[in-house]
Amino acid sequence: MASDTITRRTQHLTRHLTPTTTTPSPLTTSPCLAYTSPDLTSPPPPFPLSSMRSLLDHHDIESRNWIFNLIIQSPLFNHRIIGGRRFVSPDYNQSMEQQREMTMRRIEYLAERGVFKGWMVGEGRSVEMRKFAVFESAGMFDHSLVIKLGVHFFLWGGAIKFFGTKRHHDKWLQPTEDFRVKGCFAMTELGHGSNVRGIETVTTYDSSTEEFVVNTPCESAQKYWIGGAAKHATHTIVFSQLYIKGENQGVHAFIVQIRDDAVNVCPNIRIADCGHKIGLNGVDNGRIWFDNVRIPRENLLNSVADITPDGQYISAIKDPDQRFAAFLAPLTSGRVNIAVSAVYESKVGLATAIRYSLSRRAFSIAPNEPEVLLLDYPSHQRRLLPLLAKTYAMSVAGNYLKSIYVQRTPEANKTIHILSSAFKATMTWHNMRTLQECREACGGQGLKTENLVGQLKSEYDVQSTFEGDNNVLMQQISKALLAEYLAVQIKKKPFKGLWLEHMNGPAPVIPSRLASYHLRSNHVQTDLFYLRERDLLSRFAADVSEHLKLGKSKEQAFFVSHQLAEDLGRAFADKAIFLAFKEAEEKVPASSLKDVLSLLRSLYALVILEEDAAFLRYGYLSTENAAAVRQEVSKLCTELRPHALALVSSFGIPDAFLGPIAFDWIAANTWSSL
Repeated sequence: MASDTITRRTQHLTRHLTPTTTTPSPLTTSPCLAYTSPDLTSPPPPFPLSSMRSLLDHHDIESRNWIFNLIIQSPLFNHRIIGGRRFVSPDYNQSMEQQREMTMRRIEYLAERGVFKGWMVGEGRSVEMRKFAVFESAGMFDHSLVIKLGVHFFLWGGAIKFFGTKRHHDKWLQPTEDFRVKGCFAMTELGHGSNVRGIETVTTYDSSTEEFVVNTPCESAQKYWIGGAAKHATHTIVFSQLYIKGENQGVHAFIVQIRDDAVNVCPNIRIADCGHKIGLNGVDNGRIWFDNVRIPRENLLNSVADITPDGQYISAIKDPDQRFAAFLAPLTSGRVNIAVSAVYESKVGLATAIRYSLSRRAFSIAPNEPEVLLLDYPSHQRRLLPLLAKTYAMSVAGNYLKSIYVQRTPEANKTIHILSSAFKATMTWHNMRTLQECREACGGQGLKTENLVGQLKSEYDVQSTFEGDNNVLMQQISKALLAEYLAVQIKKKPFKGLWLEHMNGPAPVIPSRLASYHLRSNHVQTDLFYLRERDLLSRFAADVSEHLKLGKSKEQAFFVSHQLAEDLGRAFADKAIFLAFKEAEEKVPASSLKDVLSLLRSLYALVILEEDAAFLRYGYLSTENAAAVRQEVSKLCTELRPHALALVSSFGIPDAFLGPIAFDWIAANTWSSL
């Protein structure tokens, strides 16, 4: 047996070392694949791309282009030449420390060029809208970059501006704008995230020295995930329970210095690094403990409540719940930012995947015929084009949200809170689903970091949980809608606001058999969204009422009604997005642009009808009509297919910001390109 093994191995080695003469194959060599740009093969756009981009971006297009050019021009943004084209994206092969340093260097580069001029000391709608434009544009390059900026300007700076008063504005706003102070925002704790009211950090007042004393009383009270804390931040806003003469006055916000001018951690403060993450490693998230840290009385942000030198607590808002709500109201800007930035990342994913599918072929459907373009397969259209329609609808809805936010009034705060919560949850979920589908639609190329789509999914995953867990937000929306419903019942007044006026009339009647013209009618689509929302709201109210009658508390009743609550939250969000998109479409004069928007609006509406089981579960659609919806979605995909390139080109994303597979993916992978 051993000799047989030796003989077999000797034969293998002999064949390997001694070349053998082979007979040439009788098969002819097929010509190699060649890349053909979809810009050459796609039909001309049926509408001006600039007009569609204006509808989507809505404002500050010149500022957006300026940011794009600043990034493309500087080697700080990791220029690479691939397949003869220039691309920019973070170098994700760098260590965590290197990524953090590059983030700060990029911020300094943008600051030196005046990008942030007026962001803290400026006032007015134009300043706020320009901030949004910069975030949306820079975010398409790197999420870490805009998170660092968001923590510094929107959270730290926003807290100073909205929680503070003149004494804080005079001292802190200009240094914040100039980055002489680097701020962070210490709200989240190890033991409490969404439940801000339950945070455990404790602050007491010492009237003998006119100082506050900040303490971390237990390990679960350590501040956690604090962006900027691990390395760069010099100051932080600390959210803490405030005790005055032994009485808890609830959560308040304080300014605390955490590093000195030499960037050394201050006495009685401990800071640890949160470590490596699945994404966002250009942000130095940290943990903070406070050990009897003393700060001056003036460091209380006192727009809502104040302490007199002798320790008297004063506030114009006597109700603790209303006072707590007043503290959180200004933080809405974070959710607005997250919602709209998620849509822009969906655009990057879709632009890359759709351009790739317009040049990549696979399989022939008949002998001796060329392979078929990916996007010519109905199944591929079904994967990407409904997500494209949703992204268009959400982009327009995001513009509506920004517009009401920058023109906010005290009366509108409730609407902005509910709408921003709904859009934040819906749009970040959509972004995750879109990036995953785009990753898969690109096949193995979607796994390459340089092609961005897969990496973006890791970078943006955090949006589903920070600034409010999405599932919690959906339940908050439903509670707010229930409060509106009950108020109308008690006060015998009609619904007003939140697009709930439809509840004042009779329930819409849906045709028993939905033909194509019904399904594409914006009136029928609107009625279906209204019918779902009003029925779910009535069911939710009845369910909660039934549990209350059985002796459960209000919170217990909400707990056991959570499925209806989540269904209702989605119904509200889908309706609001649809109505915003429909309103924008109605303002466009008759044209090819309006025709394409109509197709997108119908596809958005019908995909929602198809995907949400509530339409079948509660009988808003019969099984026959649900089948008709499914068929119509496929027809709409076919009709939108010729416009796919024009629709992603209208996003206005520079070529350099996309993955190399969006262009000549053969040239990007040649031996000579290594």
